Amino acid sequence: MIDLRRLAVLRVLAERGTVTAAATDLHVTPSAVSQQLRSLASELGVQLVVRRGRNIELTPAARSLLAHVDDLSARWEHARADIASANTTLTGQLRLCGVSSAAAALLLPAAARLHSDHPELDVHIRELESGECFQQLLAYRSDIALVLPAHSPPVDDPRFEQQAIFDDAQDLLVPEDHPLTRRSDVRLADAATESWIVKPENNDSYELLVAACAAAGFTPRVTHHLKEWFAVSAAVAQGFGVCLLPRLVPVPERHRTVRVPLHGNIRPARAIIAATRRGSREHPMIAAGMHTITAVADELALAASRPAEPPRIAGTRPHMPLIE
Repeated sequence: MIDLRRLAVLRVLAERGTVTAAATDLHVTPSAVSQQLRSLASELGVQLVVRRGRNIELTPAARSLLAHVDDLSARWEHARADIASANTTLTGQLRLCGVSSAAAALLLPAAARLHSDHPELDVHIRELESGECFQQLLAYRSDIALVLPAHSPPVDDPRFEQQAIFDDAQDLLVPEDHPLTRRSDVRLADAATESWIVKPENNDSYELLVAACAAAGFTPRVTHHLKEWFAVSAAVAQGFGVCLLPRLVPVPERHRTVRVPLHGNIRPARAIIAATRRGSREHPMIAAGMHTITAVADELALAASRPAEPPRIAGTRPHMPLIE
């Protein structure tokens, strides 16, 4: 008999590339990862890894095994779901993770509802980058992840099920005395000569900005490299530049800025994607989590579709719906 946990270790190792990185994702020691791999190799009677200097490589036998692991894992998820369906009460630990804005706007309200509807369900939330979320799913340390498409695997990746649940429009955030606050039909090209505030490295917001600006016919001049939204909005309030701000992200009251909705053909938005391990969505806990998260997303989408009021200072009465 093969221990399926050891197959999970092999799959994480293949994804991460090193024993140390795999151990970090699995929250075990590197020696524990090595021991699991040795035990799996002994069970199968083949060599799974070879050492190349300080690195290791998967053998052809390991690659062949990985071709079956995705199907085996999905079948195991279906089996777990069937067994759990026999319980009439949702109990256990449901682990959610996601990027910062999605965690605040979607996961936290969903967790509160799940706790109210299913008091015996223990919900845990972790804020992670998109790539880290997928690693956590593979390591069986998260069950549902809210991620961004820029850092997600292809939609047909056999390890995951992915579904877009929210379309997060981007507003132009400018200082309260900016000339564009007096216009009602601002287009992205109207900000072509502005200084932009965004961190270029490891940041999906930068990729979205560059793509949108290219479609609008210009290259953004990035002058300040900031990623945390609190710091970005503070910089905008001080007049250091402008930024694209996701509709999900609120602005602190003391930051004297204005959200300006964009008009015209170029209206950038980012999709929020819910990802799970393939085959796991039938599990009652995960099904309840997905249902609740989707319901929260649908309510936010309905609120965002309401007609906008004239632009106001973002820290007082925002003209676009923000997070309740």
